[in-house]
Amino acid sequence: MNRDGRFFARLVVPKDLRAAVGKSELRAPLGPDRRTAMKLLPGAVAQLQHQIAQAERKAAPAKTTSAPARYPLAPAQIALSHYQQRIAFDDELRNDVRHSYGFVDEALVQRLRDAMAGRLTDAELGALIGARVERFRAAGNLTAEPGSDEWRQIARALCVAEYEALSRVAERDEGDFTGKPEHPLLVNAKLPEAEPDPVSLSKLWDDYIKARTTAGFMKDSGKRMRPVVASLRKFLGHNDARNVTKKNLLDWRDQLLDELSAKTVSDIYLSAVRSLFLWAHDNERLPENPAATVKQAKPKKQRAREAGYTDAEAVNILKASRSYQPKSDPGGRVRETPESINAKRWVPILCAFTGARVSEITQLRKEDVRKEGDRWIIRITPDAGTMKAGHYRDVPLHRQIVEEGFIRFVEQSDAGPMFHNGKDSAKFAAKAVRMTNQVGTWLQECGLVPAGMQPNYAWRHRFKTQARDLGADIRIVDGIQGHAGRTASDGYGDVSITAKSRVIDSLPDYDLTP
Repeated sequence: MNRDGRFFARLVVPKDLRAAVGKSELRAPLGPDRRTAMKLLPGAVAQLQHQIAQAERKAAPAKTTSAPARYPLAPAQIALSHYQQRIAFDDELRNDVRHSYGFVDEALVQRLRDAMAGRLTDAELGALIGARVERFRAAGNLTAEPGSDEWRQIARALCVAEYEALSRVAERDEGDFTGKPEHPLLVNAKLPEAEPDPVSLSKLWDDYIKARTTAGFMKDSGKRMRPVVASLRKFLGHNDARNVTKKNLLDWRDQLLDELSAKTVSDIYLSAVRSLFLWAHDNERLPENPAATVKQAKPKKQRAREAGYTDAEAVNILKASRSYQPKSDPGGRVRETPESINAKRWVPILCAFTGARVSEITQLRKEDVRKEGDRWIIRITPDAGTMKAGHYRDVPLHRQIVEEGFIRFVEQSDAGPMFHNGKDSAKFAAKAVRMTNQVGTWLQECGLVPAGMQPNYAWRHRFKTQARDLGADIRIVDGIQGHAGRTASDGYGDVSITAKSRVIDSLPDYDLTP
């Protein structure tokens, strides 16, 4: 700075050190001649920085040995950072019209050479470059105690950087701006890459669900899988998807196995997480997929009998369904809802002759039953709740269903769902699943379901077996049950009502006489 024709070196004191220094800035006189002042400036600034460094040590004497570095850098990285700062500062000075050219202090250059060669004492190193070391300490890049081998290594590395920077300054004064560091310490050094922004695991999950629902999947908006991400976040103790490793997921899997079955862990928890991270990686939200190979072996299910109901079991269930009477309390009041009573009466026989999923039947509405010509048809549609296949299908009704009085029941029903009391279409799927579970529980409590059998899927297995025994075209059977085709050619053409009716009509009636 220039004050009344005299030049001064000026250095602002950091706010947290002003109490210790007693001033807001430090100055050192450089004389009235500008050329001489520029020559003396680097040495004067070094002395002022040394005073600040001493104040830092006095203000926090234990800091150098106790507190860990927040952003630790290797000596070469510290040197490279300092070199880049000095070159940037030189660029800034040359943009100032008052800076026509400078002078390199030859005495300073010699001291730097002596420091690089290891000929300076700790005190001399501190006076020469100590303030620079403390600047990096304040930034959290080092914890080396002054006078230690590590501290000397860092100080000498900074001298290398200062020497190289002064070399570039001298070259630039001659018009050469192409110079690069020549010392191996700087040539081989690389600064750490900037830490990438965190990726919220919760936000990632929400975006994944949105993408899946937009594409026509996850009709429940991910509610079934929500506990999976909640469990993972709780285990991790953080919400940054970038910091999730394969080891984290393996440890989480092992913890889940303490409470859940291997099948649940594999088919629900790990499956959901693999899908999430695969989507995140494919959409460039994460640089890699840590869940790609995280799996859990599960015991192969061994059957002790057929998967579907036998003839006798099917007849017993349909008889119990046909004669079902709700229980009443001592006062003669029936506590069971009409929808539950109707479900137990009609859902089993509808499943027996359609091979549909029970939840697809419990979500049926009055408007899903229609007549075409002389044929009664039910439409299984996602409009009524949810469907695994995602698109509607029409299924002709078997003659025995009509003869049992199902059409009369439909005609007497109010518009909307017939087997649950849902009023909000957004809740139809959940209501249907709840009724599905009630029907299954009732059958098990009545002792009509053999041990180890799934009461709701046994009808689907039985329907497929019956169709095979009748020699039915499996493509038509899949169209009735809503199973995906096995080959690309299965997707060509439609399975008509006529074709479906031939299979349905070939199924024999059940003898339900008491």
